[in-house]
Amino acid sequence: MFLPIGDSPNPKNFTPWITWALIAINVGVYLLVSLPMEYSPVDRSNPMLAEYLRYLLKHYPNLAYGQLGSLKLNAYDVFVFVHGFKPAAPEWSDLFESMFLHGGLLHLAGNMLFLWIFGDNVEHRLGRFWYLLIYLASGVVATVSFALFAGNSMTPLVGASGAISGVLGIYFLLFPKNQVKVFVFIFFFFDIWLLPSRIVLGIFLVFDNLLPLLLGSQSNVAHGAHVGGFFAGLAVAWLGEHFGWIWPWSRKATYRLGKTKIASPDLANIKKAISHRDAEGAMDALEKISRQQLVSLNPADCARLATWLAKAGHQAAASSLLRQCLANHPDSPGLDKVYLALGLLRLAQGQPTAAYQHLLSVFDHDPDEETAIEARQALEHIDYYRKTHNS
Repeated sequence: MFLPIGDSPNPKNFTPWITWALIAINVGVYLLVSLPMEYSPVDRSNPMLAEYLRYLLKHYPNLAYGQLGSLKLNAYDVFVFVHGFKPAAPEWSDLFESMFLHGGLLHLAGNMLFLWIFGDNVEHRLGRFWYLLIYLASGVVATVSFALFAGNSMTPLVGASGAISGVLGIYFLLFPKNQVKVFVFIFFFFDIWLLPSRIVLGIFLVFDNLLPLLLGSQSNVAHGAHVGGFFAGLAVAWLGEHFGWIWPWSRKATYRLGKTKIASPDLANIKKAISHRDAEGAMDALEKISRQQLVSLNPADCARLATWLAKAGHQAAASSLLRQCLANHPDSPGLDKVYLALGLLRLAQGQPTAAYQHLLSVFDHDPDEETAIEARQALEHIDYYRKTHNS
C-alpha cells in the first residue's frame, strides 16, 4: 500500500480557506445528510423508489423481482440514485450535487486527504476565486468524461475525486520539484518515503486510473472521471503558464510581445542593446518585434530582456517570454539563467512555492558561479521567509 500523507514545501503565512471550506462542506454533507440516511429505512412513498428498483433489476439480472424486498436498502441508496449523475439521464443540477456526495466514509476520507495535501499549494498559486472556479469546472469535465466512457448507463456517479483530480493535474505541472510523503506498507514492512511529486501523481494517473480504464477493469472506481479531471487540470495549468495567468485577450497580456505586425529591423539592434545593457533601447526595439522573431534570441538574452520587462511592470510579458524561450531552446546552454529569472519573477509576485520549483531547476542546467549564488540566495530567502512566518 502506498498512501500519500503530506507534501513539501507548502506556502507559509497562507490559510487555504477555499480548500478548508470544500473539505468542511464535504464532511458536513456526509455527517448531516449521508450518514443519517444510511441508518434510515427507505421511504416507500418516494416516487423514485420504483425507478431505483427497476434499475436494480436491470443492473443485477440474476436478481429475481421477489427478492427485492429482502435487500437491505436504506434512504441514502435512493438519494444517491436521485442526485448522483446518471449518464443515461443527465441533469445539470446533478453535475454539481454529485461532487459533494460520497459512497461511504473511506471514499470521503481518501478524497479529502488528497485535497488537503495538494489543494493548498494550488489555491495559493491560482488565487482563491480561480481555484474554486477551476475546481468546480474540473469536476464537471470529469463527470462528462465519465459519461463518455459509461455510455447509456443509469449507474450514478458521486464523489469529489473528479474535481480533486483536476487539482492534481495542476499540481503535477506547476510543482514538479515538490516532495510527497508516502506511507509505504508491504506485508510486514512499513516506512515513510519522500518521493518526487511527479512520480506519485504519475502512479495515480497511469497505474491507478489510465491502465484500468484501458483494460476495462470492472470496479466501483470512476477511472474515466479521474483521467478526465486530471487532464483538465493539466490543460488549465499549461494555458495559465503560457499566458502568464493573464486572460489572453486582456491588454496586459498582449502588451509589447507580438503586439505589432510591422516588419522589424535587424535583430542585431536588440541584441546590441542587450549586450550593452541598454534596457531602454532594448525595450523600444522590442515593441517592433513579433513573438515569432524572438526565437533567435538565446536563453541568456531572453533572461536579461525578461528581467527588464518585469522591472518595467510587464510581468505577464516577461513570464511569456521566458516560457517561450524554454519551449524554443529545450537543450541550449543558458537555461539556468532562464529558470533563475522565472524563479525571481515568481518570488517578486509573492509566489515562493512556485519560485522554489524554478530555482531548483537552475541546478539541473550546470549554472555558472554567479547564477548559482543568486539561486542559492533566493532559496535561502524562501527558507528564511518560511521560518520567520512559521514561528
